[in-house]
Amino acid sequence: MTSILLKLFIKGSPSSEKNRSRCGALAGIVGIICNLVLFGIKFLAGTLAGSVSMVADAFNNFSDMGSSVVTMLGFKIASKPADPEHPFGHGRMEYMSAALVSVLIMLVGFELLTESASKLGNPAVPDAGLLPIIILTVSILIKLWMSVFNKKLGKAIDSGALKATATDSLNDCISTSAVLAVAIVCKAMPTVGFVKYLDPIVGIFVALFILYSGFISLRETMDPLIGLAPDAKTVDDIKKIVFAEPSFLGIHDMIVHNYGPGRSFVSLHVEVSASCDILVCHEMIDACERDIKKKTGIEAVIHMDPIVTDDDEVNSVRLEMSQRVSKLYDGMTIHDFRMVKGEKQNNLIFDVLVPADCSMTNSQIKAAVRSLASDLDSTYQCVITVDKDFSGGNYL
Repeated sequence: MTSILLKLFIKGSPSSEKNRSRCGALAGIVGIICNLVLFGIKFLAGTLAGSVSMVADAFNNFSDMGSSVVTMLGFKIASKPADPEHPFGHGRMEYMSAALVSVLIMLVGFELLTESASKLGNPAVPDAGLLPIIILTVSILIKLWMSVFNKKLGKAIDSGALKATATDSLNDCISTSAVLAVAIVCKAMPTVGFVKYLDPIVGIFVALFILYSGFISLRETMDPLIGLAPDAKTVDDIKKIVFAEPSFLGIHDMIVHNYGPGRSFVSLHVEVSASCDILVCHEMIDACERDIKKKTGIEAVIHMDPIVTDDDEVNSVRLEMSQRVSKLYDGMTIHDFRMVKGEKQNNLIFDVLVPADCSMTNSQIKAAVRSLASDLDSTYQCVITVDKDFSGGNYL
C-alpha cells in the first residue's frame, strides 16, 4: 500500500527538495483521513458504551489528526526558498511545527487525565458490546499500517518529524490495546466488583501515555532548535573527505550549523605546511569544499592554518606538548602550534581544544598546560588560546 501511494503521488526520488514537500503533504493527508475516521468511530462507540477510556483514546486520535495538519503546514512552509530576510531558507519551520504538535498533544493529555480521574469517584461498567471490540481491533491494525507507512516515508526523506509520527502510531497501538482489553473484560465479567474501576484507570493510563509521548516529542524537536552537536558519522565523513588530500595535515574547529533538514553548513580549519604555495593550497581547499557538498550535501567553508613542518625542533616540541596535553583531559588537543625562539625564553603559541564536558575553567587549563611546558623546558613560555569543542565529543 505504501509503495502504491508513493508511485501515485511522488514522481522521482522522494528525497529531492521538490518531492520532500510532497511527501510531507502525502503523510499529512493520510494522517488526517485515518485519524479523523478513527476519532469518529471511537468517539461514537465510546459515548454509546459510556467508556471514558475509549473516548480518551478517540481524542488521542483527534490530537494525531491535528498533528498531521500542523506537520503538513510545517513541510509546506519549510519548503519555501530563501529570501533576503531568511538567507538560510525556512527549513527550521519543520522543527517548529513538530514542537507545536507536541504542545497540543500534551494539552489533550492533561484534559483527558482530569476527566478520567474524576470518573474514579463515580465509576461504572461500560456497556461494551461487540461493535466497540471490532472498532478497537480495526483501529490497532490501521495504526500499525500508519506506523509502517510513516517510518518508510521518513526514512526515504530523512525526516525526524515523520519518524516521530511512526513511533507515535506504534505507541497508539499499545494504548488502544489496553482499551480493547478493558472492553473485553467488561463484556466477559460485567458483574465482578473491580471491573467498574478498570475503565477510568485505563483512561488515566492513556492520558498519561499521551502526556509522556508529547513530552518526549517536544524534547526531541527542541534539540535541533537549540543547537545539536553533529553526529559522529557526519564528523567522520567530513574528516575522511578532508584527509583524502595528503597536503592537509590536521583538522580542527569544526562547527556544523543546521538550518533544517537538508540545509546544513560546516566551517572548519585545516592545517597545511607553511611552505605550500598559497595559490595551490587555495585550489585544494576549493576542491575539498566542493567534494564535501557533493558527498554529504553540506555547504562547507574551510579556513587555512599554515604550520611549520620543516623544523625538527618545532616538530619535536609540538609532538611532545600534544602528548602531554592529551593526558591532561581525555579529548583535549592542541593546534595552530608556533614556536618563536629568543635568547632567554622560547614562546610557544598555540590553541587548546577543550571537550564540552570538561569542568576545568580556562584559567585552570592555561595554568596546567603552562606547567606541562615548564616541566618540558624551563625556557618555554606559553601563549594559549582556549577553544571549545563543538563536535559533540567526536574529537578531531
